[in-house]
Amino acid sequence: MAANSFREDEQLSNTDRKKIFVRIIRYLRPHVIEIIPVLISLAITVCINLISPLLIEYAIDEHVANKNVRGLLTITTIIVTLGIVYIIFVKLRMYMMNKVANTILMDIREELYEHIQTLSFTFFDNRPTGKILARIIGDVNSLKDVMANTITNLIPNMITVVGVVIIMLIKDWRLAMGTLCSLPLMFVSVFWIRSMTHSRWQLMRKKASNLNAYVHEDIAGISVVQSFHAEKETKKTFRELANEHRDAYIAACRAADLFGPAIDMSWAISSMILYLVAIRLLGYTAASVGLIAAFASYSTMFWSPIMGLSNYYNQLVTNISAAERVFDILDTEPEIVDKEGASVLPEIDGKVCFENVGFTYDEGTDDETRVLENVNFTVNPGETIALVGPTGAGKTTIVNLISRFYDIQKGKIFVDGHDLTDVTINSLRSQMGVMTQDNFIFHGTVRENIMYGKLDATEEEMIAAAKAVNAHEFIMNLENGYDTELKERGAGLSIGQRQLIAFARTMISMPKILILDEATSSIDTHTEMLVQKGIQALLSGRTSFVIAHRLSTIKNADRIFVINKGGIMESGNHDELIAKKGAYYDLYMAQFA
Repeated sequence: MAANSFREDEQLSNTDRKKIFVRIIRYLRPHVIEIIPVLISLAITVCINLISPLLIEYAIDEHVANKNVRGLLTITTIIVTLGIVYIIFVKLRMYMMNKVANTILMDIREELYEHIQTLSFTFFDNRPTGKILARIIGDVNSLKDVMANTITNLIPNMITVVGVVIIMLIKDWRLAMGTLCSLPLMFVSVFWIRSMTHSRWQLMRKKASNLNAYVHEDIAGISVVQSFHAEKETKKTFRELANEHRDAYIAACRAADLFGPAIDMSWAISSMILYLVAIRLLGYTAASVGLIAAFASYSTMFWSPIMGLSNYYNQLVTNISAAERVFDILDTEPEIVDKEGASVLPEIDGKVCFENVGFTYDEGTDDETRVLENVNFTVNPGETIALVGPTGAGKTTIVNLISRFYDIQKGKIFVDGHDLTDVTINSLRSQMGVMTQDNFIFHGTVRENIMYGKLDATEEEMIAAAKAVNAHEFIMNLENGYDTELKERGAGLSIGQRQLIAFARTMISMPKILILDEATSSIDTHTEMLVQKGIQALLSGRTSFVIAHRLSTIKNADRIFVINKGGIMESGNHDELIAKKGAYYDLYMAQFA
């Protein structure tokens, strides 16, 4: 279960490090052709590394010992030239691999973003937005170094270590054993350190996610914070979460920083034993100075990649925790999916039928409570249905079920005789228009926001939709009319203006079934009267469901459903329900008495 509070640490379903690592490496497969030049340059640099000590040995034993200046200059020229070639190919390989890694990073981010858009409402109900953002941005970024360094560091370091061991064993196995004698100590130390680091990095990322979630929530509700002078309280909470993140990060770094000293200690012991073996077993006369110098170089060449591998492993442990969080979302299956063999819903007339529908948001929990129970009704094409009732009665739930944002646990829902579970989700929603009280305005122009409802709409269709909801006049009074740039969430516009733009966006799609959920709650009475005229014209011949606490907006509905206690208490038109003096009469009189 995901954490649904910024104070709760998220729980992950898959923390198998080996499987996670293999999964990361799989993203390299589609880029094999681009990686081949990287591998070629890698092979060249590794070969140069391995032969350099042999050239030093040859220079000392053959040229320095014999005072051959010309030969020494020649071998020096070769070594310098190889050094230049080495630098060029190292830079080239890093550039090419970083390019590949950034491309893969973009692929993963797009895959994650596209997958999130397929997930059901329950996924978002259980997670603060800030925690989702932390995974899309921060955690995905952490995978870049793992993929890039797998090719640029892991492979060359491993090849170098194997190559150095083979050469040392061929040259003198006794000196080789002296160089490698401290490996068991290193392995024990690394294994012990590894047991600490992974869990600490996991905790650090959870604390970072909590902090990110709180900051996002605080910024989103800044108007409430400032209105109630709650800056001190929010600052206190922020400091607590920031301190938890800081402490977790320091603890993780302390554990990770033990890798270096463990390798350095093993390196120092092996170097000491190497020289002891050379002196006690071989003697100064039996061991050439060039051979000892070569082994000293190979010792460095052996332990430097080991240090590089330990750094890579440290980085891997650090970033595997990020990969776990990314793949945790990718492995989350959408709850609302097309079943196998689902057909495309043909063009509909708009008949909606509920048969014994039952629904709860808390299925499987101890506190399961039914929002709807045995709901039955039929709405004919072109009919306007108003849903009224107390908050939490299930009005919005009914329209969410028609849109199939949630799946019912009992009963069936039909549109034009088609069971909603038998048709594809896209073919259903493409024929519906939904407008809620939370009308999100995207950053962009007014034109782009309206045409979001129908991307291939013409200019005439856009203007007609705006005029129908009486948005055209105020839009033309904006600085650049329909080309006016809007800020995020429509900052700078009144709440009513934002709703009118959202209304036009819904209207332009010309849906067969239209859902208005508290759509006029923030429009003043005068504007509402203008909008109602546009709504009546546009909804002619369309099935519509209207949810409103303002009973004045639903008086003209064909039928009114009074929703309460999990079902429909009353139904009928305004006059019929007033005459019955039941639940609707009480609601109406309470508002207009």
